[in-house]
This record gives sequence, structure tokens and C-alpha cells, in this order.
Amino acid sequence: MRSFVLRQGRITPAQEQAFDSHWSRFGIDFADRPLDLQTLFPRPAPVVLEIGFGNGAQLLHAAINEPGRNFIGIEVHRPGVGRLMNGLAEAAIDNVRVARHDAVEVLQRMIGKDALDEVRIYFPDPWPKKRHHKRRLIQPDFIDSLAARVRPGGLLHLATDWADYAAHMLAVVDASDAWRNRAGLGAYSAAPPWRINTHFEKRGLRLGHGVWDLVHERT
Repeated sequence: MRSFVLRQGRITPAQEQAFDSHWSRFGIDFADRPLDLQTLFPRPAPVVLEIGFGNGAQLLHAAINEPGRNFIGIEVHRPGVGRLMNGLAEAAIDNVRVARHDAVEVLQRMIGKDALDEVRIYFPDPWPKKRHHKRRLIQPDFIDSLAARVRPGGLLHLATDWADYAAHMLAVVDASDAWRNRAGLGAYSAAPPWRINTHFEKRGLRLGHGVWDLVHERT
């Protein structure tokens, strides 16, 4: 069962053109084998994975402001991928690679053990109806899969603007022996300085939602 719905939103000509102009530089084609991170990027550095980067604003900001790190972004929606690649090309950024595929499959088949230094998942689909909760990305099996691919001492940073999903996330990750809550068991973290106020967060705030951040460390 997918944790996302592929909504074919409007794509601009510039976003579509990005796939012809920039995919060979920034794109990662799905394959059933682990990525060679030593050759994927032009220089070795800690690797951060962002799952579901949306329009790419947060990932572009991170790439510019954290130049000592390499980033892999995963997003299924074509307009956001095109927009990000155009932004990377305009900013002459070369520490980001992107995959347009199901994040669970990329994680399980293309990311090796202890390969990641951090995972960031911001404002994933909350699937608010109770009958759809099983589609939520943050589930015990998924958290265990992340733990196998994040080195000890690495971080998992989650954020959501849905209170019910925040409570669900907190319960799931706190229950795992593979992760330690940096804010203390059962507590949320303040928004770290590396997370900007994203489009999804602004929308949530306009709707009167709160925003909850969770930062856990790999044990």
C-alpha cells in the first residue's frame, strides 16, 4: 500500500524542460541495487536524505546553507522535482541528487546500511481519516528500516502540522529502541535552525494548525 497519492498537478514548461536539461546531472534512476555514494557526489561528505521534499524550497535552502553536506531528495510529484532541479542549476549547486520514486522502495533497495547521517521528513501526508491511518508513512516497520540505514549518532527529524499525526509519530519513534528522543521521552523539540518555514507550514498556520518537530538520535 502506498503512503502517497500521485496527484498529477499542473507542470510548467520550465519545470518540464528541467528533466531534459538537468536530470542527467541531478537525477537518480531507480535501480534494485545500493547507490555508490562515493561516486554519486563530487566529494565525500555526510549524507542527508529528505523524503517528500514537495516544491524543493527546504532542500534548496539546505544545500546552499549546509555546503559541507551531501543531500538526497525523494519526491514523486514531477512539478516539484522540476522546480528543484531548476533552482539547483540556477544556484550552481552540486551537492544534491534527486529520485522520483516511492521513498520506501528507494530506501529499502538503494540505501545501504549506516549510509546516512540524517533523515528529514517534513509535513508528510497526514491521512487524517481514521480508516486511512494505515497509509501514514511513519509506522514501526518504516522507522526500523530508517534505523538500519542511519549511522549510530545520526539524526531523524520529523515535522507535521497535524496534532494527531504528531502524537502518532512521537509514540512510534519513542517506542523504538533504535532511536533516542533528544527532547526527552514523550516530548517535542523546538524547530531546529536548519528547517525553514515551508509552504506546507505556512498553509497549516493559516488554517490554525500548530507545528510539531521531533528530533531523534540513532542509538
